[in-house]
Amino acid sequence: MIPVKVLAVQFLPNASPSLCRALGAPADCPSLAMLTTDSDDPTYIALDEATKAAPVVVNYGRSFYAGAGNASTPNAGEVIGILAGPTPGDVNSGMAAALATLERVGFEEANGVPYLAHTVSRTGSFLAKEAGVPEGTPLAYLIAPPLEAMYAMDAALKAADVTLVKLYAPPSETNFGGGLLSGTQSACEAACEAFGQAVRQVAQAPGGNATP
Repeated sequence: MIPVKVLAVQFLPNASPSLCRALGAPADCPSLAMLTTDSDDPTYIALDEATKAAPVVVNYGRSFYAGAGNASTPNAGEVIGILAGPTPGDVNSGMAAALATLERVGFEEANGVPYLAHTVSRTGSFLAKEAGVPEGTPLAYLIAPPLEAMYAMDAALKAADVTLVKLYAPPSETNFGGGLLSGTQSACEAACEAFGQAVRQVAQAPGGNATP
């Protein structure tokens, strides 16, 4: 696994009401917790975990253009995520859950090609909204470079009884692609395995099935 580097974490126990409104925080959630990392998709998974661990919402999450390798400042990285909650303790608990998740979720690598194939066994409010599914729905979270992502997405959809609920058509802000698939937890795990296998296949033989 490629470790996720957490670059900055900051808390606003009682943020300005106008800032909260501008960032989309609920009116009863004046406390904010912010982080940046060098890997956006594991961070989104971690932020979703925060919503299951504490009474917080992900009121802001954005990837930065071109990826962490082209970050504009030392602490910018690839993504910013902001949690909002009713109290400082709530956002502290949510952030702790997110940081713990980042220690175990990350991209794999095959011949220099990074990819993410992760089963979210039970979605929180953030990924459920992103995927347009009920909270608690299992998801396969699949990301890879553009060609590999589309090739492997086809393999994942054919390997298990899953539904494509969100396509990240390439190029994303970070020049990747992928999507979210819903199904049972076992189906999502099978889809993740097929996705990873297909990415590895392309990484090992990029022109393997080219027509003469």
